[in-house]
Amino acid sequence: YYWRVEPSVQFPCIIDYDPFLYMKKHGKEYGFTIALTEYEETIPTLWKTVQRYIKERGGLKNKGNVMKELLTDPIGGYNLCHFWSNFEIASLNLWRSKEYLDFFDYLDKAGGFFYERWGDAPVHSIAVAMFLNKEKIHFFENIGYYHAPFLNCPESGTKCLCDVKKSINLNSHCLELFNRLYD
Repeated sequence: YYWRVEPSVQFPCIIDYDPFLYMKKHGKEYGFTIALTEYEETIPTLWKTVQRYIKERGGLKNKGNVMKELLTDPIGGYNLCHFWSNFEIASLNLWRSKEYLDFFDYLDKAGGFFYERWGDAPVHSIAVAMFLNKEKIHFFENIGYYHAPFLNCPESGTKCLCDVKKSINLNSHCLELFNRLYD
């Protein structure tokens, strides 16, 4: 596992457990704290490229994928939701897997990383939705995290020094979609 930690971030809550052990014990492969929408103008051809990839590969192999629930709008387009990768804890096995390496290579050859601004957040999120079942994805709701301008402040933040009312996740359509997976 790795934990991406950006410069100048703040953790306004006491983390009184080991997130790596939690991930391992519960069989999780990807964890996040914030879910929001991507700027559409930075990725104008990403979704078409992903759809082409899926079609050329004969469909999605993982029947437990969450593409439809997390990333697709009612008419089949990309709803722009992504896990904000400035905080992510993930299994290196995910990014080293044959499926992900094939997917990344396909995207790389399409040129969007260079000619557009396909960032790691939408690419990682799409890969997570394609290759992982919902049980493998974890929302670290109880880890407070601030990376300007976004804050995740847990609602049960008794060990936190942040204002829950300022949490980006309170009105996050993307997080609502994720939470529906577990209803």
